[in-house]
Amino acid sequence: MLFFYNTFINLYNAALQLAAGRNTKAAAWVKGRQDQFAQIERELAANQSPVVWVHSASTGEFEQAKPVIEALRKAYPHYKVLVTFFSPSGYEATAKYAHVHYRYYLPLDTALNAERFIKLVNPRLVIFSKYDFWHHHIKAVADKGIPLLLISAIFRRGQLFFRGYGGFYRNILRRFTHIFVQDENSVQLLRNIGINQCSVGSDTRFDRVMAVVTERDQLLQKAAVFSRFINDRFCLVAGSTWPADEALLQEAAIRFPDHCFLIVPHELDAAHLQNLSTRFEGAVFYSDWVNRADTTGTIPPGNVMIVNTMGMLAALYSLATVTYVGGGFSKSGIHNTLEAAVWGKPVIIGPNYQKFREAKGLIEAGGAFSVSQSDQLQQLVQHFNNNKAALEAASAGAKNYVVQNAGATGKIMDFIRQLEKQQNSSFRQFNS
Repeated sequence: MLFFYNTFINLYNAALQLAAGRNTKAAAWVKGRQDQFAQIERELAANQSPVVWVHSASTGEFEQAKPVIEALRKAYPHYKVLVTFFSPSGYEATAKYAHVHYRYYLPLDTALNAERFIKLVNPRLVIFSKYDFWHHHIKAVADKGIPLLLISAIFRRGQLFFRGYGGFYRNILRRFTHIFVQDENSVQLLRNIGINQCSVGSDTRFDRVMAVVTERDQLLQKAAVFSRFINDRFCLVAGSTWPADEALLQEAAIRFPDHCFLIVPHELDAAHLQNLSTRFEGAVFYSDWVNRADTTGTIPPGNVMIVNTMGMLAALYSLATVTYVGGGFSKSGIHNTLEAAVWGKPVIIGPNYQKFREAKGLIEAGGAFSVSQSDQLQQLVQHFNNNKAALEAASAGAKNYVVQNAGATGKIMDFIRQLEKQQNSSFRQFNS
């Protein structure tokens, strides 16, 4: 199996090298790994502090790692945090994150690269967020006896680990010192294949969105236009939308001209924005109004605003009466419902949510609702507009679900503190 794995890695690398000339993401993937070992060696040469290496596949997984990174920085201020990413989107989106000292692409997963990377970084602790199981890097860490944690993981019966031919991938999981999973079902699946170093630690995203609540004023301080646009109207904030979501929202916006709709598309390329302009006739774009509205107090006309900027979504949810989270009509499924639910707002999603534990939990708690047609969306909007008690009940269901599931970071930190007690490691050396 190792032969086939190595062959796949080499073929994947070759394919990206060929695609780099015509695909920007492939180009970023290739460029980010050029001469990276020289860069790592140069940047870590003078470091004398213990290093924690945190790996995330992309942006979403890094959001899950953030609460743990920030807790580590607070508990062990002498640590240096080094993060790696598989994808360019994750690497690029974290450039301004203040709690990280070193940031790199994960080297191509070959035995030679893994050995070289671990030798240069010399981590005292390694944390993988949710998934992205790279055989050679994980083996190199485990072979050196370095504590290796997997956090916020979730497993399903159909995955390779649980199939008869999945022994190679089961061995990857066995190398983790401990695996923190999101639910009891994942624990049972792991124990059924002899992996007992696991426990329910919930999902650190609950802790992350709880922390974001405290940042709302900072996020919105330059965005008074949103409050002016809403102007005390019933407001639906739709985040991370795709064309299928936008088709439903278009009909709702036409039916309810006295309500307002803030549309935050997942993709901000020119073609998509042009399509939105055509679909939502008379809609105003955030970028066209933000400066003028802030200086003159003018309220943008109409009932639809397209928010064509990044970094505002979490705070915008706080202004909503009701929220809509996109992606539920795609194969990959919905985006982050917790960002909306933490504000105590009802969450509306599309039909493809079955793989998302938090979405199912929110529905069971009465805080989320799934729709597959525009008339269903319109019925919910009308229901919440006409029934204050129903709106308050759904809002409480959403908020309570998030609050009740927070605390994963504390469990992970308790385990790390136990590692300190059990091993004569740098934890004690730098904090005594």
